[in-house]
Amino acid sequence: MDISKLFDHKKVVYSLEIFPPKRDSSYEVIYNTLLRLRGLPADFISVTFGQGGTQAQRDKTIEMAALILSTYRIEPVAHLTCLYSDEEDIRGMLARLKEAGVQNLMVLRGDVNPELEPKLAFRYASDLASFIKAEEPGFNLLGGCYPEIHYQAESLDQDIENLKRKIDAGVSHLVTQLFFDNEAFYRFKDKVDAAGISVPISAGIMPITVLRQIERTVALSGASVPPRLAHMFSRYANRPNALRDAGIHYAVDQIIDLLDHDIRGIHLYTMNNVETATRVSEAVANIIEAENRGE
Repeated sequence: MDISKLFDHKKVVYSLEIFPPKRDSSYEVIYNTLLRLRGLPADFISVTFGQGGTQAQRDKTIEMAALILSTYRIEPVAHLTCLYSDEEDIRGMLARLKEAGVQNLMVLRGDVNPELEPKLAFRYASDLASFIKAEEPGFNLLGGCYPEIHYQAESLDQDIENLKRKIDAGVSHLVTQLFFDNEAFYRFKDKVDAAGISVPISAGIMPITVLRQIERTVALSGASVPPRLAHMFSRYANRPNALRDAGIHYAVDQIIDLLDHDIRGIHLYTMNNVETATRVSEAVANIIEAENRGE
């Protein structure tokens, strides 16, 4: 199913993101994770690609996407990165995904891995999108965006120009990098709207439930930490159970505020934590259902 069509008949599309295990022995954990996630009201589940571009990483992403579709009957989105792939690599992955019935792809440049040499067949996600649309136009393509500017962009305006290139190349739906400041997202959305970009945008939300998450998360995403969230970290730093509950509550508050501002997509970065994903999803499920019913 082309998930871009979901926005034709749903006011709010709710999705989850998971990542493949680093060790093959962890696959039993993933199967159990997916089994437990199946009960959540997710319209689709995306599967990340991991840093770099090894064959093992490709295999895991494709296998998990196929499993989500065939076994758990939830629409998958397979991430596909291009920095460490050439045209033959991409053709091979497209063939396997097509055979598995996976129709939706998240096209990304991919994170830099200092241990690997980029192939440079594709410099940007827009190059990958153009190639896929030329080779296999039946795939639906999603793309990423940064509400607080991609770390390599000179300005937000330049970043938005790059988004236009992705959309012109065939991307039909954008998913944001995680953020903690809704006001920053609204400023970004206003600029995107003013630039004439009309594709649906899902807001990426990640609950912070353990303190060690925040430094790595901010470093990788560039997300700012609002004073309220910083105070929460300070107040509950030595009380892990309280910090977990406060982090979930903060994420739920973010989602409710986004829905109140008529944001049509919510994408939950689960970090494969079923308990957290369940608590957040259950807290907002009735609100999303009411929105979709027009109540």
